[in-house]
Amino acid sequence: MSVHAIGVDDPERRGGWTPDTDRRLTALESPVRAVLEPYLSSLTAADRITLVPDAHYPFHPSSGMVTDPAVVGSIAGRLDTWTDADVAIAGASDERIAFDRTAAYLDYPGVAERFEADLVDLANGGRRNTVVTVDGEQVSVSVPEQLLESTVVVVPTLRPTEAGPVAGGIRALGRLVSSVADDDPTAVAAAQAVQPALSVLDAMTVYSGDPVATDALFAGPMPEVDAIGSSLLERSIEEDPVLRWTLGADEGSIPIESAADGPDSDVDLAAIRRRLPDGELPPPDDTHPAVTTAYRLYAAVAGDAVPPQLEQR
Repeated sequence: MSVHAIGVDDPERRGGWTPDTDRRLTALESPVRAVLEPYLSSLTAADRITLVPDAHYPFHPSSGMVTDPAVVGSIAGRLDTWTDADVAIAGASDERIAFDRTAAYLDYPGVAERFEADLVDLANGGRRNTVVTVDGEQVSVSVPEQLLESTVVVVPTLRPTEAGPVAGGIRALGRLVSSVADDDPTAVAAAQAVQPALSVLDAMTVYSGDPVATDALFAGPMPEVDAIGSSLLERSIEEDPVLRWTLGADEGSIPIESAADGPDSDVDLAAIRRRLPDGELPPPDDTHPAVTTAYRLYAAVAGDAVPPQLEQR
């Protein structure tokens, strides 16, 4: 199946980070509409839509380690225009940090209020046990009912996992379910149980050893979008069990279609690959003292949340 891609032309950004959320939302409005339009029929038929961003820990969105809330907000805004569905933005508290704190640090409450979306902590809702077959083995997962009872759109950022493979939408879902199985079969089981309508890959800022502004969005079926992300990071699809199990016989070349006309909307995959460095993930609990001081000062002035790794210093 095809993946739709679009480049985002933002003269104000100029390869860097735009701190103004309103400006980022304005720049993303047309590109987000373009990548979602091929999937309009499945989205407009839904009564409930749940957006699942990569909000696993409160890194700043400029790091590329988490989905830019402006991308999620642009999707929510487009859904609000196209549909009467109830839209939610979902994440889950874990042993390190409550989801409401992560959401507050990333400014999801402001985005959700602007587009009349609900913020949902999946750790607090009901769950349902589901058994699926992964690579010939039965895997039991406990899945939040919110994901089973709504149309799901996964919105990962483009980054690798600590182990090396692409993080992607499948692994993002895997973090939201419970299972005694290993992480990879759990992620595949979660994808089979939830069956998302599509995945929108936030490749506006990519993390691959360092953050890089690549100004692109990709949308399509989740395994194919994850495979494109893996290719951009120059990871082997064949050596990634998550992609091997989900793509199966479709492991070959994945067609990429431009989501809009015009040279500014084209995405040069080879150019993105050349620009991405190769390195490890940033440690979540090791922050330079100057950064710690700056963030504390910013939080004191703006009233923003201080991320927990800085509170410990």
